Amino acid sequence: MPPATSCRHPFLRRLFSCTAALLLAAGLTACSSSSKYYDPAKSNRTETGFRNNYPQPERASVLKWQWERLTQGLPKPPANDYRFPVLKPDLAWIKANHDMPSVTWIGHATALLQLGGKNVLTDPMFSERASPFTFIGPRRKVPLPVQIADLPHIDLVVISHNHYDHLDRASVEQLNRQAGGPPLFLVPLGLRDWFMALGIDNVREMDWWDKTSLDKLDITFVPATHWSARSLFDRSETLWGGWVLQAAAPSQTDRGAPFTVYFAGDTGYSKDFQDIGARFPHVDLALIPIGAYAPRWFMQGQHVDPAQAVQIHRDVHAARSIGIHWGTFELADEPLDEPPQALARAMQQANLPPEQFVTLKHGETLKLAR
Repeated sequence: MPPATSCRHPFLRRLFSCTAALLLAAGLTACSSSSKYYDPAKSNRTETGFRNNYPQPERASVLKWQWERLTQGLPKPPANDYRFPVLKPDLAWIKANHDMPSVTWIGHATALLQLGGKNVLTDPMFSERASPFTFIGPRRKVPLPVQIADLPHIDLVVISHNHYDHLDRASVEQLNRQAGGPPLFLVPLGLRDWFMALGIDNVREMDWWDKTSLDKLDITFVPATHWSARSLFDRSETLWGGWVLQAAAPSQTDRGAPFTVYFAGDTGYSKDFQDIGARFPHVDLALIPIGAYAPRWFMQGQHVDPAQAVQIHRDVHAARSIGIHWGTFELADEPLDEPPQALARAMQQANLPPEQFVTLKHGETLKLAR
């Protein structure tokens, strides 16, 4: 797709792209001055903002990364002009389904989960750009397979963190106006004020390991290794994490064993996943990021690569995993079609059956009978 600007010179297009990336990544070098959530009894709540449970490498230079991208012509396009297939979801089946757990990958970290009789959206991102601007910033490379207006009524939205590719203002505002009433928005600590300022008040904010319920669906907010920022000056003022959703067993034979889905959000690798696995000894389905990992010297502290995604799959004892956070927006330096290939190699190296950890086409639905 051509950029949304009249400029056609490749160098200037790259310059515009780099400028947007710098704005989006500016929080890497900014810091908070204080935190109203400071709690000396909570290790993740410091006087200057939130922090990860486990130390990560020192922040790398955004300017160095952007210079490398500019001078090396990165990211490279998909091999052989590869076109990502987009499926139209079977909306009639989805709207009629109230019993069978299912997942439909809409793109990036956005998935429609049907679990415990509820329709759940993860990190709804339906806009054309992952950016504070409409004319600059990472642009959608694959068309949306479905619009918000075509979805069944959404009961619950879970947000992993405050970055533009995961928390999209236009999307949450549209969901709040959906027919039949707004969904419940579950958000990391610190984000409720942002939602309230938009007139969205059906919001609960949560700290790590906090648990809440929506009818028969239990939801726990769990740690991740990442950061948050929406401007130059609010780095780590709001928390980040993943979500574990547990519903009543889908069949009488599984009575007493909840069907468990883990949505990892966006994360680097750490011992957090072993901690999650210790608290939730069996996960039926995990949604784990596999993209935006290159170059490793810059991305390692915030985004896992496919081999680390496989390790997360093992750490949380997932029966099945689906790779997300790839193939929709160019956010890093690997070609958009590379993550599934790297995932397949990582599964082979781990001596795991390839069907345990798969990728879906945009718009594809996976029915999750045990």
